Amino acid sequence: MTADTRPPGPSSGPPPGPSGRRAEPPREGPGDTGLPAGRSLGDLFARVERAEWPPPDGTFRVLPQPPGRTAAVVAFTAHTVVAADVSPEWVRGVLDGSEGSEGSEGSEGSEGSDGSDGSGATDLGAPMKPAFLSALAAYTGRRIGALDQMMLAGPLPGRPSPELTGLPELTEITDSGHPRVRRAHRYRDDVRVYAADGGLVLVGRGLAGRWEMAFEVEPDRQGRGLGRSLALAARHLLPPGAGAVWAQVSPGNAASVRTLLAAGYRPVGAEVLLVAR
Repeated sequence: MTADTRPPGPSSGPPPGPSGRRAEPPREGPGDTGLPAGRSLGDLFARVERAEWPPPDGTFRVLPQPPGRTAAVVAFTAHTVVAADVSPEWVRGVLDGSEGSEGSEGSEGSEGSDGSDGSGATDLGAPMKPAFLSALAAYTGRRIGALDQMMLAGPLPGRPSPELTGLPELTEITDSGHPRVRRAHRYRDDVRVYAADGGLVLVGRGLAGRWEMAFEVEPDRQGRGLGRSLALAARHLLPPGAGAVWAQVSPGNAASVRTLLAAGYRPVGAEVLLVAR
């Protein structure tokens, strides 16, 4: 995926389904979900890296829980994926039986028991709301993580250098007690951490084996462009064959969102991880 690839817009992929369509379980064949049956979350991420977007058809899909530490609910434009050890029937039952949750944006009146608002329109945000996430966490014995925006960017050639990133030479850290590094090893494999004067950047394999990055800037160095340089460096640190690097950021962390945008990352969706207790 190139750095200037945009998330799906009105002209991307098949047209949306008819208004008011309810979320549906996956088909036994390709159907109109655009994802063949049996695909994994890793397969889906690889397709997104190639700008092959899930169709904005108002459906949900259940995929197997990926190997490793976490289950997840992942939302794209009008298309949600539940990657956990649950059945489509269980997901649909929880969504259909929820009561008292907020209606979808722009709706009036109370939400119906079928997961729709008062006008019968499907609440596309229901799988990311507390009622569903709490039920999923209780059923799977997991705890709910933060809601993060997913952003990604394509790899860049060559190792990071002052000419390419504006950073001085990066130094790899093989043993560090930095909180960001300890957290990375809890959620990622094959982690590599690099330090620069005033900050650090890391890359590693995260959810469903995708390549992820994170960066940290010391408080007295913030606001000077160092974060953008570190985020840009991560694109140079990917191994050969990596299709993209993913970043997860709280939607309310506007400074980090702007930093990632400036480094060529693009928003593609949202996710909530469910981790073992």
